[in-house]
Amino acid sequence: MINVDVFSEEKNWSTKLKKKEVFFNKVCKAFPKKYKFLKKKVSLTLLLSNNKKIKKLNKNFRNKNKPTDILSFPSSKKIKIKKKTYIGDIIISYDFINKPKTQSKRIFEDRLIKIFIHGFLHLLNFDHKKNKDYKKMFKTEEQIYASVISKLN
Repeated sequence: MINVDVFSEEKNWSTKLKKKEVFFNKVCKAFPKKYKFLKKKVSLTLLLSNNKKIKKLNKNFRNKNKPTDILSFPSSKKIKIKKKTYIGDIIISYDFINKPKTQSKRIFEDRLIKIFIHGFLHLLNFDHKKNKDYKKMFKTEEQIYASVISKLN
């Protein structure tokens, strides 16, 4: 089972997402069996942020002086899921997810689910630096997303 501890440092998240922790834990419960870690206690931390703050983190940790949609910080280079495992931290920028500002709540949530899955896979050491890794990660993202959408709708 996956548990997501959600923190927010950007007030605008509350305008689009009322029960943040409930939302992300529901998303994780809708993952395919392989990524639910049913008989284990897997946890991660999610920080809902904005472009200004994520830009600082991106500069400090990746030496890129620009905002980004998401940052993932795996707890280790090679993650081994044991009975109880903390897999890492994800930070998502509200400003990136909320473009265009006129999008519906549904589209906002769909984009958020997709980017969350992307960050989650990075915590599991998926990468997209090489083309073959990109294809593998993209395919896995699509499978998880399809599972989540079918179960949440």
